[in-house]
Amino acid sequence: MKKELGIFTILAIVCVALAILSPEFITATNLQNNARLIGIFGIYAIGMGIVIMTGGIDLSVGSVSALLGVSLSMLLVEWKVPPFLAVLLVIALTTALGFLNGILITKVKMQAFIVTLCGLLFYRGLSRYITNDNTKGFGNSEGFETLKFLASDNIFGVPTTFILLLIISVIMWIVLHRSVWGRYLFAVGRNEMASKYSGINSDLMIISAYVVCGLLTGIAGVLLAFYTNSISPSSHGNSYELYAVAAAVLGGCSLRGGTGSIFGILVGTALLQVLRNLVILLDIPSSLDFAVMGVVILLGVLADQLLQKKK
Repeated sequence: MKKELGIFTILAIVCVALAILSPEFITATNLQNNARLIGIFGIYAIGMGIVIMTGGIDLSVGSVSALLGVSLSMLLVEWKVPPFLAVLLVIALTTALGFLNGILITKVKMQAFIVTLCGLLFYRGLSRYITNDNTKGFGNSEGFETLKFLASDNIFGVPTTFILLLIISVIMWIVLHRSVWGRYLFAVGRNEMASKYSGINSDLMIISAYVVCGLLTGIAGVLLAFYTNSISPSSHGNSYELYAVAAAVLGGCSLRGGTGSIFGILVGTALLQVLRNLVILLDIPSSLDFAVMGVVILLGVLADQLLQKKK
């Protein structure tokens, strides 16, 4: 918990400093925009954090989001599938892809990095192929007003995506920190061989982590698609896996596995978004956005390394 409180302190300091340097930061519009993006990125980051806690990683998140986006657009606009059914289908698709990742990693004994890297390339290429590299969208969202509301509207001034993030966070906090599944997940992340000898089905735990990641990627992907209202198969969701990894690592998830918390992931997501907002408000070249992410991941891993040596 000390690590999470430390990150929260840094977040508070950065927010205060940014508010002083750029008063625009604390305007209602800017805060709402940040909260809306934190809501979307936070759902991605929780899914990624669950996988990282097992010692794995999922590099296909961004490409899966592109495939989901174009599929959802085609289902709703071109094939006139009822919205509720279309959303269920695309979320089922991403969940199934998470299950496939877990099977390849545990049963075929392939490395998570290779499996998900191949997914990153394959799903992106498939998205471009089925759309002929054409941009898809939802027009004026006629008939999909509820989905548009969830992705880009507010309830009493609070973005709906942020509210959804809080709901998902509470559910995942209970599942991760107050259930047998959560204890087993941490055990597998700390020492997979020892957990097997303890009677834990480590393969099942790893598969379930990738399934949860796929499920949350699907939910976040639906929100992202309606938030942008335009899905370019070549760029939609590009590098979102890096945002998710950076937020999770910054929030205290060790890439070695076995450590992490939902609260830490939320704080890490918020800090990463505030840093991205800082780049915009202080007129820093937007090309440094990726440089900020690189520094964030490096500092997170470095801090974890130093803490491990101290222990």
